[in-house]
Amino acid sequence: MIQILLGREGRVWREALATVLSQEEDLEVVAEVDQTDEVSVVAARKQPEAVVLDHGLPGSLTVPDLCEKLGAAVPRCAVLVLMDRGQGALSTALARLAPRVGVLTADAAPWQLVESLRQLVRGEPVLDAKVAVAALTARENPLTDREREVLRLAADGAPAKEIATELYLSPGTVRNYLSRVIAKTGARTRIEAIRIAEEAGWI
Repeated sequence: MIQILLGREGRVWREALATVLSQEEDLEVVAEVDQTDEVSVVAARKQPEAVVLDHGLPGSLTVPDLCEKLGAAVPRCAVLVLMDRGQGALSTALARLAPRVGVLTADAAPWQLVESLRQLVRGEPVLDAKVAVAALTARENPLTDREREVLRLAADGAPAKEIATELYLSPGTVRNYLSRVIAKTGARTRIEAIRIAEEAGWI
């Protein structure tokens, strides 16, 4: 029996996915979470053979960082990330973690999801062809780790003063980071910079 942890926002979609997987005789969903911060904690407790993650799962950790953390917390655990085709930079980062981490488009058929999980658990690589093309044509992420942190908080609606408190920076330093992000993305505003970075998979 392959025990699975699901990481997906939205109870309706998460439970629907759990139902699809649990219909298979060799698959069992043992836990469900809706934040990246909860995944490695629950995985360390449940010790699943596989984790299915939505690429847009909210939380303080990015999905690639979470996959790295899972590798340390539960080394034998395979991770399947469901993502949109346009997330080229993100798929490039995840492809480097193969074969322990696999990538599948979110619009894949249920049978593809099931077979991909079985492949990963057997140690076989899983990389959707459409995602692979996006990875090969993706622009390199121009943002530093700190710029990504600041932009992720800004994307959640936090003002500069709140971001500064969260990251132990001065408000002026936060504004400088945001100005550099706007310049690097070629955006005209902070909102546009967030949209560009999200669509490119940089945050």
